[in-house]
Amino acid sequence: MEGLIIRNRWLVVVGAVLIQLALGAIYSWSVFTKLLTEGDGLYRFSATQAAWIFSAGLATFAVVMVLAGRWQSAAGPRPVSLAGGLLLGLGYVLGGFWGYTFPAQLCLIGILGGAGIGLAYVVPIAVGVKWFPDRKGLITGLAVAGFGFGATIWVKLAGSWFGGLLNTAEVFGLPPVQSVFVIYGIAFAALVFLGSAVMVNPPQGYVPAGWHPPAAEGNTAAGNAEYAASSMLRTPQFYMLWTVFAFSALAGLMVIYCIKLFGIDALSYNGVADAGVITGTAMAWYAIFNGMGRIAWGAVSDRIGRKAAIIAMTVFQGVAMLAMYHGFIHFGMATGFVVAASVVGFNFGGNFALFPAITADFFGNRQVGSNYGWMFTAYGVAGIAGPLLAGLFKDAAENSMDPKVWMAPFIIAGAACLAGALIMLLARPPKPEPAQEEARKLRAAGEKVERAAA
Repeated sequence: MEGLIIRNRWLVVVGAVLIQLALGAIYSWSVFTKLLTEGDGLYRFSATQAAWIFSAGLATFAVVMVLAGRWQSAAGPRPVSLAGGLLLGLGYVLGGFWGYTFPAQLCLIGILGGAGIGLAYVVPIAVGVKWFPDRKGLITGLAVAGFGFGATIWVKLAGSWFGGLLNTAEVFGLPPVQSVFVIYGIAFAALVFLGSAVMVNPPQGYVPAGWHPPAAEGNTAAGNAEYAASSMLRTPQFYMLWTVFAFSALAGLMVIYCIKLFGIDALSYNGVADAGVITGTAMAWYAIFNGMGRIAWGAVSDRIGRKAAIIAMTVFQGVAMLAMYHGFIHFGMATGFVVAASVVGFNFGGNFALFPAITADFFGNRQVGSNYGWMFTAYGVAGIAGPLLAGLFKDAAENSMDPKVWMAPFIIAGAACLAGALIMLLARPPKPEPAQEEARKLRAAGEKVERAAA
């Protein structure tokens, strides 16, 4: 398989989506929390314990991505994605057989499963950018869209489709939650293994037919310079992009954590019936628009530039976060709540198309696998800060149902997004060092000779 020749580069996109469908498992965790936290149930986890499993997965996912980027640069993409699929599948299968306790689920589902996601996640992005230098925004969006849509599939499959696996599944005599873990683990590994078959880098010097690399411009590094991670980490541009990513992701992850709690408080306060049903609908639309936003923002960025797209996205997100509290909350608009949740999800999804693409724009296509691993640590920080921001204010209110307790976290998150837009406005691509520029010229000359010989 190492000698596989890709005749149609769109096969890489199909493989990327298959992998990401499995990796979206981490966003489906909420479907298990009710059974895990029932006071008279089998597990009797506290809400904090259930949250820790999710947080451990997010943190491990982000940290392992740094290692995965370095590994795939050295060993190639397929071994890394296969290892990720194996760890993810193994984590869930073992969690099915031995996940009766909180420590077991924390280690197997959270840490081992999260490590598998971190290994596999970067591969489709790095491979896709190399095959599609002409459509980086669209391809990174498509490559990660499966992550958002996958969450919806796994939630619905466990909770309601075909009667819901949590209501019907019983494998090896295991209880429902653990039965679903086993089924999902096998499905996750199978999807990643299938997608990995086409995770192959293009030939050296590959250029899509009819496309010519653009000259340096405001959205890309001068002369298409290539930065190794060690060089990238010495540039102020990395920390500017990292901060914008963290601020923007903070808002989306905060809403993932508190959308149900906040929605019930706000809608009930305004006398809206069926607040629980409405918030469930909002959660589903959030996930759907999350996937759509990855594709849409990526495609938009190919037309208007990555920098302009990130500025627009963070401004829209900041306004949406402020409107989510100050807009619909005073009018008790159920429809407004669902729309606001969808907008936040749409913008949150855009992060995962735009930031790998702008990492490639600023620091080079060849090193994007390794470099984006470092950029993605912003997501790990936001995954802790966002939920914690909302939780601290809610706990401080001592279980008050007054939605005013949510005002501060939404204002802070909205302001962070607007600050991110300002930082992005000031960001400029780094200039290549003399040695980089000379290496670029030599590489370009060599590729020109190769194309002429072909």
